[in-house]
Amino acid sequence: MMLSRRHIRVKVMQTLYAFKGSESDDLGKDQKFLLFSIDNMYNLYLLLISLLIEVQKRAENDLQKKQKKHLATKEDKDPNRKFVSNQLLKLLKENIQLQDQFKSHNIANWELDSEYVDVIFKAIISSDLYKDYMNTRVSDFKEDKDFIVDIFKEIIAPNDKLYDYLEDKNLTWLDDLPTVNTTILKLLRKVKTTSPENYFTPKLYKDSEDKQFAIDLFRKTLLNRTAINREIEEKTKNWDADRIANVDYVLLQMAICEVKNFSSIPVKVTINEYLEISKEYSTPKSSIFINGILDKLVKEYEASGELNKIGRGLM
Repeated sequence: MMLSRRHIRVKVMQTLYAFKGSESDDLGKDQKFLLFSIDNMYNLYLLLISLLIEVQKRAENDLQKKQKKHLATKEDKDPNRKFVSNQLLKLLKENIQLQDQFKSHNIANWELDSEYVDVIFKAIISSDLYKDYMNTRVSDFKEDKDFIVDIFKEIIAPNDKLYDYLEDKNLTWLDDLPTVNTTILKLLRKVKTTSPENYFTPKLYKDSEDKQFAIDLFRKTLLNRTAINREIEEKTKNWDADRIANVDYVLLQMAICEVKNFSSIPVKVTINEYLEISKEYSTPKSSIFINGILDKLVKEYEASGELNKIGRGLM
């Protein structure tokens, strides 16, 4: 499972932030955009996994070219095949379910944009990680795996050229990148030779409830916007409305909607989630501001019996 509830909230926030219509508009189009931008995260995952496979192919080609050289050296004729034969890369390359996913999601970028495969390949072979790894000619699965984990973490994930390329391809991917990179690292770290075929095709949502949560949070926040805005205005009378960051306004709308309409989510969880998101996406003072407003509102809801939370420990 790749998506956490927090990342779903971020996706909803971005869609609401970009929403220019009114409550009475047909929300279908924007809801589609929301689900599309979430689904697109899986394409990013596939793209980065396929990059590892392409780098292996690039290394293979490199060796073949050297062997065919007119003045091939001893090393060219009998090269160290340790990287090309890396057992984890082999596992990825031979995974039928992954290949099917590449096809069905049209992941063919690296055929057209092969210069990025070159960029990563050259960064790998000029690294100390590679030199240390290639010191010997044989390795077990664990050594092969550790090497790929290190390469992904130290070379692929932080690569600036790759980052610019992804930004160019799809702007929403930049927000997905940390989540996708973490997912890939986790999968690479935990893979075994006996892992099932579907191991590298994880589900995007934990369950259908998570997908429904994304839709409901988006729709309910928009449909109750006028009433929610009135509540925010009540509590921010001393604030110049123009000085409240737009992102903060959207986060407050979502948090209030969640507190009032999602009876199974504890208030504490809701508030913490939006404070964390504000720290990442808004101004340094945002979390203090948001916390203050929500704290006042929740006390009022409690006093007036408006909080219909179910289950224990939900405060």
